[in-house]
Amino acid sequence: MGEFVSLDRQDGIGTIRLERPPMNALNAQVQEELLAAAQEAAHDEAIRAVVVYGGEKVFAAGADIKQMQQMSYADMAARAVGLSGALGAVSQIPKPVVAAITGYALGGGCEIALACDWLVVAADARLGQPEIQLGLIPGGGGTQRLARLIGPARAKDLVLTGRMIDAAEALAIGLVDEVVPVGDSVYDAAVAKVRRYVDGPAQAIRAAKLAIDGGLEMDLGRALDWESQLFAGLFATDDRREGMAAFVEKRKPTFTGR
Repeated sequence: MGEFVSLDRQDGIGTIRLERPPMNALNAQVQEELLAAAQEAAHDEAIRAVVVYGGEKVFAAGADIKQMQQMSYADMAARAVGLSGALGAVSQIPKPVVAAITGYALGGGCEIALACDWLVVAADARLGQPEIQLGLIPGGGGTQRLARLIGPARAKDLVLTGRMIDAAEALAIGLVDEVVPVGDSVYDAAVAKVRRYVDGPAQAIRAAKLAIDGGLEMDLGRALDWESQLFAGLFATDDRREGMAAFVEKRKPTFTGR
């Protein structure tokens, strides 16, 4: 669909592929194409789960520094909103989303991964937020999503030092969810992780994501009210009727996503 970002579909799974050799650096065009791909994946009813993949060698090694070097404050003030919006679009896909990470996921690449629900990584992958070494901080959600995922102290360690961590440490601190042995297919492992959702109740899955992600931004009382609204709304869906009928009739449900 784009020069550097594509959206493939197969068996209910959409794959957003980053394809800007050699390192999938995130320039303005990549950001715009990523936004478009995420929005299309969100609205395509035939897509029930999503994999974000950078290829067999690298996920994404950060922003295009050469492009950024020439930008002024005014330039970046306008561009930063676009970067945050592109990664926000990934996080707002109302379907299960997994990042399949090989090689490096650094800077903006790590931030794309953080916008996903799960991270599946190769055993020799390296992750990090090295922006501090350029006199910057992460600008695509790294300071916020990272702290929410692994806690503020560990997030500060990674952001303030800019150090890269390996897959084993990333798993130990809760940054990634699965480590795939070297030589095995990270992409296949990521597909296997979300395949179970393809035939699931799409509206309930959407509501669950909205409840969890939205609730994290609220106090407990408002979050419980939000959950109640989403829970009640599912009683208007065909899948809720089918799921309960199947339970009573002691059979496997056939969900349609409606």
